[in-house]
Amino acid sequence: TTREAMVNEFHQLQYQSGFGNEFSSTDPRVPDALPIGQNSPQVCSHGLYAEQLSGSAFTAPRHQNKRSWLYRIRPSVIHRPFSPLHSVPHLTSDFSKGEITPNQYRWNPHPIPQEGKKVDFVEGLYSVCGGGDVVSRVGLAIHNYACTVSMDKKAFYDSDGDLLIVPQEGALEITTEFGRMLVSPQEIVVIPQGIRFSVAVSGPSRGYILEVYGTHFQLPDLGPIGANGLANPRDFVTPVAWFEEREEHFQIVNKYQGKLFVAQQDHSPFDVVAWHGNYTPFKYDLRNFNVINTVSFDHCDPSIFTVLTAPSTKVGTAIADFVIFPPRWGVAEHTFRLPYYHRNCMSEYMGLIVGCYEAKEGGFRPGGASLHSMMTPHGPDMKGFEKGSTEPMTPQRIAEGTMSFMFESSFNMAIAPWAVKENVDTEYYKDWQPLKKHFKKP
Repeated sequence: TTREAMVNEFHQLQYQSGFGNEFSSTDPRVPDALPIGQNSPQVCSHGLYAEQLSGSAFTAPRHQNKRSWLYRIRPSVIHRPFSPLHSVPHLTSDFSKGEITPNQYRWNPHPIPQEGKKVDFVEGLYSVCGGGDVVSRVGLAIHNYACTVSMDKKAFYDSDGDLLIVPQEGALEITTEFGRMLVSPQEIVVIPQGIRFSVAVSGPSRGYILEVYGTHFQLPDLGPIGANGLANPRDFVTPVAWFEEREEHFQIVNKYQGKLFVAQQDHSPFDVVAWHGNYTPFKYDLRNFNVINTVSFDHCDPSIFTVLTAPSTKVGTAIADFVIFPPRWGVAEHTFRLPYYHRNCMSEYMGLIVGCYEAKEGGFRPGGASLHSMMTPHGPDMKGFEKGSTEPMTPQRIAEGTMSFMFESSFNMAIAPWAVKENVDTEYYKDWQPLKKHFKKP
C-alpha cells in the first residue's frame, strides 16, 4: 500500500550531521537546482523561485544570525486570505486567565483520543502551562499533543516561536520545507519559528512540546567540562532537500499570537527543490547524550544534564532549558544519591518518556507530568528517601531502561484553565506526608 511505502521511505531517510551548520542540500532529482556563488539569480535554474526565511534580525551578531534560502516551485505567498480556526479549543498562549497556584501539580498520562476518533497533530494540541508574553516575544508555553491520524493535505507553522517536540508514544513522520524526518520516542525534534511542517502517524501518538518565544535553542556552554560532552554537535541531524509537486487543495494552519488561522491554497507547500542556510529543523537521539557526573561524592546539580538551552538576555539564565535524566552509573560515596530536596528560583516541569523516574517510582507514569513552581518545595518521596539513606554505596546503574526529562524555566508559570482540573492527580501532596522526623538532640 502507499502507506506502507511511505513508512518504509521514512525509515530509510538520509540526514546531514551537525548543529547550526551552514548546510546546503539539493533533491537528487534536480541536482543543479542550487545557484552557485549567489542567492538571487535574475532567473533561477529550472524556473524556481528564490525565497529567504529569516530566523533573526538581519543585523543580529554573526554567531546568532539565522537564515536560509529556499529554491521552490512556487513562492509561499500564493495563498488565499487567512481566517480564524476555532477547532482546537485547548490551545492557547494567553495564560492570564490561567490558574496561579504554588501547589505541586502532577498529571496522569495525557489521554489519547479513543479508537475511531480521528484527531491529527494540530487538532490534538493541548496547552498545559506557560509564562511570559507572546506579543512582546519573551516567554514560553508547554503543550501536550495526542493524535490518531495523519495531517491530510494540511501544513502547520508557528509564527510565535520554536517548537521542541518530545514524542512519548508513536513515531512522527515529519515532512518539512527542508525535507523529511522520522522522529521516534527517545528522539526529539526542533522546528524553528515559521517553518512549515506536516505530521503523519501510523497509530495513536502522544508527546510533549516546549515552545519558546523570541529566542532559539542552542547548545549549552561546557565551561571546564571542555570541548566535548553532553549533547555533541555531530549527533544532531538535519533533513536533506525533498520536494513534491502536488497540485491539489492544501490547508495552511498558522499559530499567530496564540490563535490559529487557516488559509487555502492549491499546491503543496513542500515544493522546495534545494536550499542552503543555518536556519533549519533538526532532530537528536537522546540515547547519544554523553552523561557527565560526579565520580567522588555529592549529587551534582541537574544543569549537567542540559541538552539544549533557550537563553534569556540575562547571562546564565534560560527562558527554558531542556534537561534529560538518562541511564547512567551512580558511584558517589557516602552520598544521598537521589535528587536532593529543593526549593528553586526556576519553574520545573517534568515528563516521562519511558520507564520510571528514580525519585518517584509510583504515581509518575510515562505520558504524565509534574510541575513544581517557583520556590515550591519538592524532592524524593518517603520510599525514595528511605532507599537513598540505606542503599549500599556500591556502583549502581541508575535509571536503566528509562528516560525522563525536565523543561526548566526562569518564568513563573500559570496553568491553563482546563489543565487545572483535567487529568490531575489530586493526591500528589500525599507522597511527602509520611516523611518522618529523625532528629535526635545530642
